[in-house]
Amino acid sequence: MYSKLRIFTGNANKELAQKVAEHAEIPLSRAKVFKFSNDNTFVKIIDNVRGSDVFIIQPTCVPVNDNLMELLIMIDALHRASAARITAVIPYFAYARSDKKDQPRVPITAKLVANLITIAGANRIITFDLHAEQIQGFFDIPVDHLSMLPIFLSYFKPLNLKDVVVVSPDTGGTDRARWLAKGLNASIAIGDKRRIGNQGNMELLYIVGEVKHKSAIIVDDIIDSGRSVINMAKELTKQGASKIYCACTHPVLSGDAIERIDRSPIAECIVTDSIPLGEKKKRSAKIKQLSIGSLLAQAITRVHNEESLSVLFKTENEES
Repeated sequence: MYSKLRIFTGNANKELAQKVAEHAEIPLSRAKVFKFSNDNTFVKIIDNVRGSDVFIIQPTCVPVNDNLMELLIMIDALHRASAARITAVIPYFAYARSDKKDQPRVPITAKLVANLITIAGANRIITFDLHAEQIQGFFDIPVDHLSMLPIFLSYFKPLNLKDVVVVSPDTGGTDRARWLAKGLNASIAIGDKRRIGNQGNMELLYIVGEVKHKSAIIVDDIIDSGRSVINMAKELTKQGASKIYCACTHPVLSGDAIERIDRSPIAECIVTDSIPLGEKKKRSAKIKQLSIGSLLAQAITRVHNEESLSVLFKTENEES
């Protein structure tokens, strides 16, 4: 077993890191992480980490490249300070949608980022709801891939919604929708989309499944511009859905996404704190943020104590 447990954070999501430390009942360890006037990132580890089991909480959210560089430099600094093991806790993994070569002469950036983190000196990864589960295989080190679905299930069950349908925006999210639907004893529906042009824009063609007079829950891993889920919500409204919820793990919410959501048929948009919400986003009456702090703290404690993480995925939704 490793010696002292230490939790560090960069500047990406200090509020989440503080919640994790409180749930784990240990103080955050100290590090200076800032930029010089020449835009170079500098890291200095303040506390002694020799022989320690170290966890760095650092989602690679906006500003993506700055936060990624902070993570890489922190890993290198801790490695050179003789930490026994370094686990990169990346609640939101940027570039995850660049996971395949789907056009001529394009990179697989998710694999490149995985290589950078590994080469920097990370020994393990903890992450949440990757855009594609096969990204776990991009790493040559162990990856613990946690899911927000049990927390979403715990949120929706007490609402006692009637005639629920869980909706996946596309075929790629079918397993996610099926899992939540099973826990809510609900049916599922699936959107059929096609790409328009080379900018990643998608057009919703139709929805497969019965949604009329039902409470619809659109479930997805990322809400970025919001266009996909809003177009889905509009189509669900046309097809007679009675109320529409949206449950997305990572609230990227770029551009004027909040304004579009506020004007949309979506009654409530449930997200997590894997990415910090700015004050403007927090003011939206439709955005409801759930915390992953407790679940991350449990994962970190179990990894540190060399205990199984399977209990974090064990729910009434699964057979024993």
